[in-house]
Amino acid sequence: MEDKKTYASPESYAMNGGKGPYSYAQNSIYQREAAEAAKEKINKAIADHFDIKTLSASLNSVCEADLGCSTGPNTFISVQNIIEAVKLQYISKEVHTEIPEFLVFFNDHVSNDFNTLFKSFPPNKQYIAAGVPGSFHGRLFPKESLHFIHSSFALQWLSKAPIEIMDEGSPAWNKGRIFYSNAQKEVVEAYATQFAKDIDSFLFARAQEPVVGGLLALFIPAIPDVMSNFDTFIGVLEKHFGNDIMDELFNRYTEKVAESSFFLNAKADKSIVLFVLLKRNDY
Repeated sequence: MEDKKTYASPESYAMNGGKGPYSYAQNSIYQREAAEAAKEKINKAIADHFDIKTLSASLNSVCEADLGCSTGPNTFISVQNIIEAVKLQYISKEVHTEIPEFLVFFNDHVSNDFNTLFKSFPPNKQYIAAGVPGSFHGRLFPKESLHFIHSSFALQWLSKAPIEIMDEGSPAWNKGRIFYSNAQKEVVEAYATQFAKDIDSFLFARAQEPVVGGLLALFIPAIPDVMSNFDTFIGVLEKHFGNDIMDELFNRYTEKVAESSFFLNAKADKSIVLFVLLKRNDY
């Protein structure tokens, strides 16, 4: 019997495209700092867990995927870090085979500005590139097809808003507000539940895609358990300016980014809050 698989793409909300003053490409310093700070962890993970000698016997190409790539340029930093780390293992472990070619898949929502991404490729890139539009909360690649999967500062975005926060009859109704900071615990729990569902669907999809011995590296911004939602950046702003002003700022930003005067120029502290490394085992 024919197995008809479908790979649906849910509603898409991508980062602001282009290279203008309000684009993601020009306003992602924090993410860039995180990508650069992650290099040491990537090197160590590949050195400790990526079995070059076993894989190299039948390896013609290394397939890598960057999930939530947006429009660049940060994704190119992450991709190059991984490639350099793999090449270093071939040299340091004296693997007597030719270093394989690298095939990199750049993934983001179907509405992502892939044209800007493709136009921004480094002129001296050391890999063959392909774009893969679609939500990473579902399957994106064939089974056992990837050697390394990477995602940085993307998984914190939910696949959708929790249904409960829009239901006036629910204890988690958020009264039309767009933030959960300073909200009652039911609202926070609704967001946490949705995040747990998203992570579960993400990991279920990813578990099928790496080759045996392949690696999955995730970098996710987070806050310590002891830190209150009131103390987050959004919480402080909302507490200072009030709900109405925060909502109005957000609405103006989403309706017409070019007219927005609200900017955040954050800088990372050269540390990664959360690093998750998963290795697929052959059971």
